[in-house]
Amino acid sequence: MVDPKHYTYRVIWSAEDGEFVGLCAEFPSLSHLDESQAGALEGITGLVADVVVEMQATGETPPVPIADREYSGRFQVRITPELHRRLAIRAAEANVSLNRIVSDQLAKP
Repeated sequence: MVDPKHYTYRVIWSAEDGEFVGLCAEFPSLSHLDESQAGALEGITGLVADVVVEMQATGETPPVPIADREYSGRFQVRITPELHRRLAIRAAEANVSLNRIVSDQLAKP
């Protein structure tokens, strides 16, 4: 049973709409507009809860919340050989692993 409270929500300002937009990462096609941030959040959480109930009632499986998923801490990325070489040189010059160089770069805001 999926708990809709575990989904990843955020609220952003939409200059185009002149309102706040509530979003859910696990349901990218859903959104809720409201004049207030709290209203946008309340609207999207309610909408997602309704969609989850409907999905379960029709036998569909709602997406697993990102917060409830298991992550290994590993993923593979393909880059050009030239970039690989530049990163390897940077790692060697800093006397750290290539993994450390890439991880540090990904952690930057």
